[in-house]
Amino acid sequence: MFAEIPFWPFLVPIFAIVFGCGIAMVAIYTNYRKRRDIYSLHHRERMAAIEKGVEVPPLPEAFFTEETTPYSPRRNLLKGLVWLMLGLTALLALYQEGDEDVAWFGLIPMGIGAAYLIYYFAVGRKEAEALELAAKAKLAETKPRSAV
Repeated sequence: MFAEIPFWPFLVPIFAIVFGCGIAMVAIYTNYRKRRDIYSLHHRERMAAIEKGVEVPPLPEAFFTEETTPYSPRRNLLKGLVWLMLGLTALLALYQEGDEDVAWFGLIPMGIGAAYLIYYFAVGRKEAEALELAAKAKLAETKPRSAV
């Protein structure tokens, strides 16, 4: 009875689960190693500053956040363009294959891209400009002024 059932269809979910969990574990481990190395380097820097009698620099804010890149509302513009072009490409490719009923599924990613673009032009552009002004103001505050 079991000799009639092929074994290879059972390999697909096994490999998917093993490699999916493996990739997640590798990502967690590399993030841990990166943070450990950064803490180690900062600790050595602080110890060297203490030995030389120099003021100890404070811990950077990036140590306490999980996000590696700062938030930018301009990401929504990029996401919108990518989704829109992906949907347009899928729509045209499926239409060229001759299956017009399936080609309409390309409208789904196009709709997602259009939503991102609408959000960016309605709200995100103002947020991006406000963040840029705040960053320039912060930079102007921290910039040392030269003596005249």
